[in-house]
Amino acid sequence: MRYISTRGQAPACDFSGVLLAGLAEDGGLFMPEAWPHWSHADLRGLRGLPYHELAARVLAPFVGECIPFATLQGMCRDAYAEFTHPAVVPLVQLDTNLWAQELFHGPTLAFKDVAMQLLGRMFAHVLAEQNQRVTIVGATSGDTGSAAIEACRGRPGIDVVILHPQGRTSEVQRRQMTTVHARNIANIAVDGTFDDCQDLVKAMFADVPFRRDLHLSAVNSINWARIAAQIPYYVAASLALGGPEREVAFSVPTGNFGNVLAAWAARRMGVPITRLVVASNRNDILARFLDANDMSIRVVEPSLSPSMDIQISSNFERLLFELLDRDPVATAGAMGGFRGTGRMSVPQAAWSRARTLFHGFRLDDAETEAEIRRLHSLGYLADPHSAIGIAAARALPCAHVPTVAAATAHPAKFPDAIERATGLRPALPPRLADLFDRTELYSTAPNSLDAVEAQVRAFSLRNAA
Repeated sequence: MRYISTRGQAPACDFSGVLLAGLAEDGGLFMPEAWPHWSHADLRGLRGLPYHELAARVLAPFVGECIPFATLQGMCRDAYAEFTHPAVVPLVQLDTNLWAQELFHGPTLAFKDVAMQLLGRMFAHVLAEQNQRVTIVGATSGDTGSAAIEACRGRPGIDVVILHPQGRTSEVQRRQMTTVHARNIANIAVDGTFDDCQDLVKAMFADVPFRRDLHLSAVNSINWARIAAQIPYYVAASLALGGPEREVAFSVPTGNFGNVLAAWAARRMGVPITRLVVASNRNDILARFLDANDMSIRVVEPSLSPSMDIQISSNFERLLFELLDRDPVATAGAMGGFRGTGRMSVPQAAWSRARTLFHGFRLDDAETEAEIRRLHSLGYLADPHSAIGIAAARALPCAHVPTVAAATAHPAKFPDAIERATGLRPALPPRLADLFDRTELYSTAPNSLDAVEAQVRAFSLRNAA
């Protein structure tokens, strides 16, 4: 398997190269040069497998010869051994044709663990084989940071620096990052939004001397390996509900577009998915695009669902590349115009193609609280992000087709929102019960590339010494 950049000016890479590079040198995102395809017989052959075995088989075409299959199997087995539910990503039936797929049974209580626990092992394997060291830089709106830290803490050859928007995550989300006192972990609270943090990460990659000096890599969903590692749970849900003979729809609470893009990738390879609902909060750029071809940046507004407080969804570039028939010149032009003017011009034909599969949905905070209360009255406790996804699935039903809403975070990660909506304050699991007693350790920085690069360089050089 080879990978190409959405902007066409970077050399093709194998999986190991994509894993370590993260972002392509031309500023684009890596995509498979050709998509693997699963026949119905192939998919039926995955039925009944334990999740770790299914994940290894789904990932094998993307990994190619870079990681031997037996090694990949072992990585998947180890990655999911500590998840607290035996199914790893269980389905919970909420209504006649509605399920929640709980993706939060990993160590940091969020869906990011499903990919990150595997990526940490992949990084360690490839770095050991190549005798390299990398500095991973990531931006988080709340969950990616803690999942990356948990997956990479203490691993040789890996330094991790996570940028988070100061005061714009939940306290649980922040403390899960800042109370890990491993030598190879650093946290920087940036005076800005998640989009600012994400822009700083991309700017560090665009600074070629800095990127090469520190051997930068990425764990955000700009890294294709993150997307690939999320595809298996869509395959698992489809098979559990009658696939490949039966179609299924998914509703995904979405900020950076990575999780729903993984569902699109599963469909692209043959999983019978009939609809993808993109569920947004008040920061509704994706819903506006799908409703009216309005991809225009507005001010990011803090909400009850902070992991979705995003206006620039990086992974949309990957979908745009496909909608534009994999034309890198057109993709680069559209993305350049978007960053220059705050508005993306998507050709009507491409927008219409997106609309055949994707549907937009939004809830404001009051509506999110109401959905949390409604679900609680029915016996199900959902965090704000999951509640939006479930509400979207109810509002845009597919007749006679089972719909799966991605439950992306444990309600205990957002206790204030849950308590305000239900009067119940969810307790953290025992392994995190002392989280508020732990000492936090992080630095602060202005929204300045020079200031952030200086901190990242000092941290990386200290650890390399």
